[in-house]
Amino acid sequence: MDFVALEMIRKLQEIDTHNEYVIFVNEGPDTACLQETPNCKIEVFGGPYPLWEQVKLPKAAHKAGVDLLHCTSNTAPVNCPVPLVVTIHDIIYFETHPLRAKGYSSYQKFGNLYRRAVVKRILDKARVIITVSNYEKERFHNFLDLPDEQVRVVYNGVGEHFRKIEDHDQLEKIRSQYGLPQKFFLFLGNTDPKKNTRNTVKAYARYCEKYGQDHKLVIGDLDPEIIRGFLAEDGLERFFQQIHFTGYINNKDLPAVINLADIFLYPSKRESFG
Repeated sequence: MDFVALEMIRKLQEIDTHNEYVIFVNEGPDTACLQETPNCKIEVFGGPYPLWEQVKLPKAAHKAGVDLLHCTSNTAPVNCPVPLVVTIHDIIYFETHPLRAKGYSSYQKFGNLYRRAVVKRILDKARVIITVSNYEKERFHNFLDLPDEQVRVVYNGVGEHFRKIEDHDQLEKIRSQYGLPQKFFLFLGNTDPKKNTRNTVKAYARYCEKYGQDHKLVIGDLDPEIIRGFLAEDGLERFFQQIHFTGYINNKDLPAVINLADIFLYPSKRESFG
């Protein structure tokens, strides 16, 4: 979701020099990833996310005198003093109550409870709800009984840097930077149960049992001990040494990492884009 918003802002900075934009950003290590332009101002202020979104954001929007507030990551201020547009990527948290959903951490359950509570209260206040596929729009109708005319579908774009890379030196530089093996499968999921991480690492271990260990499994920014625990559930911990953890992969390096992989694994159980 963050990358979708970032790319949208960058493209707006390129194509629209007439309207004025104010980008409200919570404090964090990545606040420098956007640069101001003559008609695009960036305001950074911190706080725990619910407090930031429900109290500080509406105050900042009112003070800035914006004509419209577009919230891009599923939730928005319940009491917003300016017209509101919200992008809601999915409503998975309505399909199963967060407290009954299996496999989620306490942090993830709290996040889904927050989304569930907030989304119910902003639906009739938002001028427009944007979602990212007709499939997800249908879910809105089924679970929230929203009229079709209130929900607009805007598909996610594709970053221009995600392409086939022919530059061997560039690829080898990235291989060295992340310590990537010569032959590997790539998995970039997280601990959300819908990403199917547990079954992915177990399936990889079964592959090694049956076909040998010629390919390592490369995993991005996940806690190795969580992965070790998944393998241990089925007595497959001996294959843990076959897994290479890169840590956080910078978005600008990601296309090269994908190019270097023999297979990119994406066995997700549920995604909002279809």
